[in-house]
Order: sequence, then structure tokens, then C-alpha cells
Amino acid sequence: MSIVQKNDFIEIEFTGKANNEIFDTTKKEEAKKIGIEADVKPIIVSVGNEMLLKGLDENIEGKEIEKQYSIKISPEKAFGPRNPSLIKTIPIKVFKEKNMNPVPGLTLQMDNYLAKVLSVSGGRVIVDFNNPLAGKEIEYDFKILRKVEDVKEKINALQDFFFRNKFEFTINEKDKKVIFKEEKLLQFLQIFGAKFKEITGLTFEIEIKKEEAVKNKEKKAEDVEKKEEKPKAEDVEKKEEKIEEKK
Repeated sequence: MSIVQKNDFIEIEFTGKANNEIFDTTKKEEAKKIGIEADVKPIIVSVGNEMLLKGLDENIEGKEIEKQYSIKISPEKAFGPRNPSLIKTIPIKVFKEKNMNPVPGLTLQMDNYLAKVLSVSGGRVIVDFNNPLAGKEIEYDFKILRKVEDVKEKINALQDFFFRNKFEFTINEKDKKVIFKEEKLLQFLQIFGAKFKEITGLTFEIEIKKEEAVKNKEKKAEDVEKKEEKPKAEDVEKKEEKIEEKK
């Protein structure tokens, strides 16, 4: 019997429901029911590292592989309670300026937030900026398909989740390092590097190009030379003059 532990990488399939309506799934047949035609498939995550909804993530540790589970998650560990302060009254002219026609029930994008129009009265529009699932109990049906042991699969899973992209890398097994060639990842590794090491036991680095390494070496040499540079003759003369004046 294989039990899942924290930091394990697993492949998992699940379906999330609220009020018996599917809002998220990794199963193709379930996705079709809600009109999703995208390439839906099970995902790979690291257990206990917030790569899933909090309530689901907390329930995976200690579970068995290939066993079907069904759990209920409170709003606090799902999408949070409803926040009354996120219900705003907005002048209708704001919508007109953006060529929008607000009607009750309409869901729209405003200031990078998903918002729902609750009512329209005169020149005022009441809009709810709460997550549509806020305040609702969530139910998940899930099955852990397998533990992932391949290091490349693990690293690609981290890339999918944290970078939303995949970049080339090599693995130095002797030094336990993962080396990327993409320099623009440097800022991400500065943020997530310690977390990645905690999860995988590997150090994540950026490979510095030879030309860049040579430039850095030359710059350091120049800096050392400047520090060690002897005082100019005229500076020495000025100092001697000042000493004479003091005398």
C-alpha cells in the first residue's frame, strides 16, 4: 500500500463541484458537460505546497494511490467567505464610457477582476467583485493515479505551475543541481529557488554564458586595478604642499 506524503509529486485527477455544478475538472468527459473543449487531463503537483486549492491540498497527504475519494471543503479553505465590502456601487456612465451595457446577472471583467452585475437602477449599477464561489462549500471527487519519481517530470510540473511555461534545463546529478539556460528566469529563481530546493532537494541555477562570464571577470579585474592603483604624482605633490603649509 502506497501512502502519499508531503513533498511527494503525484499525478491526480479530480472534479470540483459547488451546488452540484462542476466548476473545475481534469476529466475530459466531465469537461464536455460544462462546454470545455480544451485538452483537459490529470495534473502533476507536489503535495502540501499550495499547488492545489488549500482544502484539497491539505486532504491529499496520507491518502492511498488509486483509491477514489470524495471530500467537502468549507468556504474558508476554498474560495473564502463573501466579503460585503467587495459589493460596489458604480455610476452607469463608467460602463457607457467603455461601451458596456450592464444588465443584472451579467458577468464582466473590470480592473482585472471578474465582477457580476447585481442590479441597475437609474444612474447606478451595483456590482459584486466577490469570487463567484466565495461563501460556498466545495466538494471534490479525486483519485491519485501515481507517484511521480522522474526528476524531469517533477521540474516540468513546477515550471507549469510557477512559470506557466517550459524552459530547457539540464540536471547535474553529482552536484544535485538543475541548470536553466534562460537568463530571464533569474528573478523567478531568486523568489522560488529556496522553495524548489525544499521540495526537490535540488539547487536551481542559471547557466551564465561564457561571454558574460568573461565580461564579469574582466570587470572585476578592472575594479581591483583601480583600488590598487598608485596615487598620481600631482596628488602626491598637493598633499606635500598641504603638509608644508601646516608647518
